[in-house]
Amino acid sequence: MAAVVAVKKEMRKKIKAILKDVSDPVAATQTTHATKALLAMPEYKAAQRISVYLSMPTGEINTSKIVRDALDRGKKVFIPYTYNLDNPIDGQPKSIMDMVELSSMNDFESLEADKWGIPTPSKDSVSSRANCFGITGVTNGKTEQITQGLDLIVMPGMAFDHGFGRLGHGKGFYDFFLSRCHQAARMPFRGKNYWYSIMADGLTNHVKVGLSLTEQLLPPNESVPMDQSDFRLDALITGDGELRRA
Repeated sequence: MAAVVAVKKEMRKKIKAILKDVSDPVAATQTTHATKALLAMPEYKAAQRISVYLSMPTGEINTSKIVRDALDRGKKVFIPYTYNLDNPIDGQPKSIMDMVELSSMNDFESLEADKWGIPTPSKDSVSSRANCFGITGVTNGKTEQITQGLDLIVMPGMAFDHGFGRLGHGKGFYDFFLSRCHQAARMPFRGKNYWYSIMADGLTNHVKVGLSLTEQLLPPNESVPMDQSDFRLDALITGDGELRRA
């Protein structure tokens, strides 16, 4: 485990140095190609409930036009909100991520940037926002009797490989979020006379799509170090507009 963590750390450092040399015009061109490819996906067109990461100012595919298109099509759009748990239990991390609803482009444009420059919902607004798990406000890490989910998850990353491995930024937000989706999908609940097992398709059959600048895709002979907590993507779109499917 320690060896995997060390290799991941070194890979992040390497990719970060590479991304410093990616100019804004090059990133903008790649964003145009990647966005076009995502919007053409049948899974995107059919999705009713999607989550989209909101991008940093540099170093990744910008998702603003994806957000606008999804809202224009009448999709439910959910965006990341990270927060500290009051009382972490059962090996939970101190900080986790929920996906909360974005209501409109006006809502999007009113978001303030966090310390990484990422547009983020205010703490005061979150209590009244729909959560992708089917509640209002944050879950505080709980998943019991939650029956809703997402059809499509658009994910960022520091690096990606040809085996659909994804290297995150080191906080584990997406992997823990995905594990909670699967946990919620199998959560038993009590009916009138029997126990039932929830198997909500949106929680387990969501399509995980990564967006990658071409500089973030590792050479074919290199791979992202993975452990048991890491999830692989179902598809990867690169900045040259190519769609790869697992």
